[in-house]
Amino acid sequence: MEKLEVRIRNHDREIEKMCNFHHQGFVDAITELLKVRADAEKLMGQVTDTNRRLQDAGREVTAQTEEVIRCRIQQRNMTTTVERLQLCIPVLEMYSKLKEQLESKRYYAALKTMEQLEKVYIPRVSRYRFCQIMAENLPKLREDIKDISMSDLKDFLESIRKHSDKIGETAMKQAQQHRTFNSVVQKHDSGMGYTKPVYSLNGRTPTQHNGLAAEEGVDQPEEEGVEEDQSEEEVLTAQDLVDFSPVYRCLHIYTVLGDRETFENYYRKQRKKQARLVLQPQSNMQETVEGYRRYFNQIVGFFLVEDHVLHSTQGLLTRAFTDELWNMALSKITAVLRTHSSYCSDPDLVLQLKNLIVIFADTLQGYGYPVNRLFDLLFEIRDQYNETLLKKWALVFREIFELDNYSPIPVETEEEYKSVISRFPFHDAEIEKQDFPKKLPMSQSVPQIYVQVKEFIYASLKFSESLHRSWTEIDDMLRKSTNLLLTRTLSGCLQNLIKKPHIGLTELVQIIINTTHLEQACKYLEDFITNITNVSPETVHTTRLYGLSTFKDARHAAEGEIYTKLNQKIDEFIQLADYDWGMPESDGQASGYLMDLINFLRSTFQVFTHLPGKVAQTACMSACKHLSTSLMQMLLDSELKQISMGAVQQFNLDVIQCECKWT
Repeated sequence: MEKLEVRIRNHDREIEKMCNFHHQGFVDAITELLKVRADAEKLMGQVTDTNRRLQDAGREVTAQTEEVIRCRIQQRNMTTTVERLQLCIPVLEMYSKLKEQLESKRYYAALKTMEQLEKVYIPRVSRYRFCQIMAENLPKLREDIKDISMSDLKDFLESIRKHSDKIGETAMKQAQQHRTFNSVVQKHDSGMGYTKPVYSLNGRTPTQHNGLAAEEGVDQPEEEGVEEDQSEEEVLTAQDLVDFSPVYRCLHIYTVLGDRETFENYYRKQRKKQARLVLQPQSNMQETVEGYRRYFNQIVGFFLVEDHVLHSTQGLLTRAFTDELWNMALSKITAVLRTHSSYCSDPDLVLQLKNLIVIFADTLQGYGYPVNRLFDLLFEIRDQYNETLLKKWALVFREIFELDNYSPIPVETEEEYKSVISRFPFHDAEIEKQDFPKKLPMSQSVPQIYVQVKEFIYASLKFSESLHRSWTEIDDMLRKSTNLLLTRTLSGCLQNLIKKPHIGLTELVQIIINTTHLEQACKYLEDFITNITNVSPETVHTTRLYGLSTFKDARHAAEGEIYTKLNQKIDEFIQLADYDWGMPESDGQASGYLMDLINFLRSTFQVFTHLPGKVAQTACMSACKHLSTSLMQMLLDSELKQISMGAVQQFNLDVIQCECKWT
């Protein structure tokens, strides 16, 4: 402590020394300071005043500066906003465009707009919430578009079922008009070949889209109700009848969405279902031709729509798919037609059905669909058609036979004679030399039968036309069907006629005469068919008419029936015999029943003079033989116990009377 105090005192002394050393300077400074106080105060006042004035001036500058800063900030913000808006406005415009496209149902364009939004526009402003909402909403819009387009497709598929009938009707009508046109052209220019149709349902002729040529065929018959002048009619296209845009739109949409396969499978599946519905016939379709017409119209309409879709889209349908669909349809169509046509007993309806099938086949063949099976079916239906014709002509023949008087045709004048020979090829020099009035040997049924056979040939020809067959084949068809008419129908009617109880000997004789003339007319029927087909009868495979055998069989049956009826009549007279086997002596004259029998036979044999000599001779011999046998049986009857000499003499007189009349 002492040291510390010593040290403190030392320092105090040093401080005091220092203060003493500087005291004068301090005093001088204070004196100087006092001198400048007034100046300092004056300066302070000036500074204060200057500061005040400076503050007043700076306050306005500060305010303006703050305003400038605020404006600069606003300007910067506005610039930033404009820049951001320049990025956002295209997005909003595209989204607005998307909404407009959706409202106007331009779905394919809307999908393209969505694609641009996702890949180009939204990524530029993806940090904004509204863009995030847009991005989240786009997948939903895509699904909505898919649903809407699928709904439109379903509506299209539903409406196409209603329009198929009209499409098919239009196509078949145009095909029918074309066939009529070709028929007229071919009749005027036999050297002109078969030309391609001008009708089209998709804006192209069949040649342009499949390159198929139709088969050459015979002249096509003109159908009722077909308008000759088709040049003034507008050629309709599929687009005129059906709006295909839902199919194209849905296809494009599913393609863009990467789901094309789903769409293709759905479309094909639905069309297969519709095909099965179209191929399902109405239960009473076979009753009228309109039922068949509606059935064919729907099928044609269906497959023409498929053909249009096949050629107007890429890959939606394939030729393999349409061929598969057509093969399925063809099997169903042939089965349906085979079944329903079998119920048809009207040949006119069968013929109308055939014409419809030909038009149906020609229409679809023009679009590349194979139709050979349909023409094969027509051959089956042709056999059925011939059967219905045979049944119809059987009724015609029966009516002719029932109305015939079975007496030679009387002709009073030259006109009547020409009228008969114009219907039947009859030539007899002796009869032609006779004066009028005169009689022709056959009865009225002969020219009527001949005319009806020709009508049958015409009716059979109607079915054979348009089958794309050569005239040689048509000639063969006509001859075979005519043979069936002669050998089965006419022969059966003649056989039934001959067996009828009311047909007497006179009628049988006339039937034999009639069949003789019909047999002679068969060669004219051969010539008639040859004139139609221009096929020489000397051709190797030409079928011959069997009329000769038919009429020979009928004549033999009539001859046999004459023998039978003659014997029956003899038996009736024999039953009238009333011999008194115990009479003492004869009456000296022939029995009354025998004289009646002889008179009957005499008058009957006079009728036989119109028969061929062999037939008349055989009939006489058969009658005599049967009479002798009957007389012998009467004499040798087991119930006859005894005979008197008078009875024997009387019986001998009867036998002598018979010998005298036919020696």
